[in-house]
Amino acid sequence: MASPQGSRAPLEFGGPLGAAALMLLLPATMFHLLLVARSGPARLLGPPPYLPGLQVLWSPRMLLLWLTWLGLQAALYLLPARKVAEGQELKDKSRLLYPINGFQALMLTALLVGLAVSAGLPLGALPEMLLPLAFAATFTTFIFSVLLYLKALVAPASALAPGGNSGNPIYDFFLGRELNPRVWSFDFKYFCELRPGLIGWVLINLAMLMQEAELRGSPSLAMWLVNGFQLLYVGDALWHEEAVLTTMDITHDGFGFMLAFGDLAWVPFTYSLQAQFLLHHPQPLGLPVASVICLINAVGYYIFRGANSQKNTFRKNPSDPRVADLETIPTATGRQLLVSGWWGMVRHPNYLGDLIMALAWSLPCGVSHLLPYFYLLYFTALLVHREARDEQQCLQKYGLAWHEYCRRVPYRILPYIY
Repeated sequence: MASPQGSRAPLEFGGPLGAAALMLLLPATMFHLLLVARSGPARLLGPPPYLPGLQVLWSPRMLLLWLTWLGLQAALYLLPARKVAEGQELKDKSRLLYPINGFQALMLTALLVGLAVSAGLPLGALPEMLLPLAFAATFTTFIFSVLLYLKALVAPASALAPGGNSGNPIYDFFLGRELNPRVWSFDFKYFCELRPGLIGWVLINLAMLMQEAELRGSPSLAMWLVNGFQLLYVGDALWHEEAVLTTMDITHDGFGFMLAFGDLAWVPFTYSLQAQFLLHHPQPLGLPVASVICLINAVGYYIFRGANSQKNTFRKNPSDPRVADLETIPTATGRQLLVSGWWGMVRHPNYLGDLIMALAWSLPCGVSHLLPYFYLLYFTALLVHREARDEQQCLQKYGLAWHEYCRRVPYRILPYIY
């Protein structure tokens, strides 16, 4: 066991009290959104239309369906990968291996769903199952998080995460004690990060589109845009799956309730909020406005993909002709900090692209309700907080070089504003 870190590092998320509050607030918010999205007023800040009882939320059939979904994605994870990538160097100087087959899993899932629908699977009935499915996902996430915490109790000190070993069980349960919990070669955090939740998100979107077609004869243009934009985002994440190995989630955060709930429940059931809203509150959308929204999404995607690709190319090979001419700042760790190209514009240009796309996903829902813009509001808060955590880590890692980088690139996410 490693010694508790509470005396050496400040606790994040408000410490144990904040962690306990978030473990209640996040599921409550998810269920609130599911309830108000289908209500007539669809008020984000108003009370839900009703509070469902346990008989509405608990369904053994939905639990079985949810576990079947997880089992399918786990089976696809175990298929031969087009590539096996090395992760970042760990405390013990070793590197873990990861299968790069997320996009393959997406394509095979699409094929299986297509075959099932052609054979009579009523995918359009899925929207009516969201509440008990979300409850099953939340229930299994709590159980899963308990097992992860117990597993971490017997993990070697070298396997523990930097921030999840405070000595407080509530905080450590929330943040996650073990960095890369595995059973043999199956990496739980890496599997959950991009597979069941992201692919489940676009599947829920598709179900909304199909039910709208059944109700109104054809899907609306707004529904097509939301489905297309978010499918592009998920497909891009899975196509560039290897890039996740350098993110904070994989390299720094332990795997506990925070990431498990976020990956498995929060992502599919709240990120599909725009499609849920449009199913129950259809919005007229003309081609000129739709074209402008498509342009906004294209600009956001161009910034997001350009910034991430430039960073990943530089990390792999600083001598690559595409990045060799970029200006850098040397650090005491031997790494270089980019201060030109996308990363000379703001410190987190990928976050800027993310937020522009989030706006484009919400605009097809019109401007009469705040509810569809929850994702944009939440994601702004998430990225600002994430950026602050990242800044603190970079300051500790790079010291004076990071101060120089901040002087050269003063804006964090939005040029000339923030």
